[in-house]
Amino acid sequence: MEWTIQELAARAGITSRTLRHYDRVGLLAPSRIGANGYRYYDAAAVARLQRILLMRRLGMGLPAIAGVLADEVDALDGLRAHIAALEAERARIDRQLRSVRHTLEALRSGVEPRMDVMLAGFNDHYKDEVISRWGEHAFQVSNDWWHGKSLDQQRAWKRDTDDLVAAWIAAAKAGESPTSEHAQSLAARHVRWLSRIPGTPTAEGDRERSIEMVTGIGDMFVDDPRFAAMYDDAAGARFVRDALQAYARTRM
Repeated sequence: MEWTIQELAARAGITSRTLRHYDRVGLLAPSRIGANGYRYYDAAAVARLQRILLMRRLGMGLPAIAGVLADEVDALDGLRAHIAALEAERARIDRQLRSVRHTLEALRSGVEPRMDVMLAGFNDHYKDEVISRWGEHAFQVSNDWWHGKSLDQQRAWKRDTDDLVAAWIAAAKAGESPTSEHAQSLAARHVRWLSRIPGTPTAEGDRERSIEMVTGIGDMFVDDPRFAAMYDDAAGARFVRDALQAYARTRM
């Protein structure tokens, strides 16, 4: 089965000009060009266009899409990756739907909607970092856990977190060694804090991945300016990293 360029454009919801542009930049060539000069596309070309449109929907530019397709060894792996991305998008939309429904029902009932629930799915902080480092499962489980908390529970968690960060900053400014008993007790406290977050390797008791997570978090604190600022400055972030990595090497 084949489609002409006009048929494919109409079914894909794009223009023939777009398909010609994809051909010019090397993204999608027609399967064949007839004697009459018409462009024809077979199932393999349509499958490739499907993937291009998915990546465009995910916000990727054409050069990035070309790089993905050029580097790909197995098209099946690429399709699996897209399925995972679409499932993540569906989960995000599901969270948004729950949020909007909550707001609607609360307003209908004459009660004040929960502020945290209203924004669930609209601004999932550090989503990309979590997924890239520890997988979609870790993000989904931990994100559902967080948004399942009441506002008071979220505030209590935030206070615990702030207390831990303040203790790290105080130890760094006091000139503690990352391997000192006090620094290592803070590292142990930090790991316990992580183990309270469902979906993380520390919560699931996976020792090898827990060590990888703790050392990776230490690197992230130094590499990401947002975390360096959280620990007061770059020196504070390095202190936390070194203490966590020492703890992971010797005590986990």
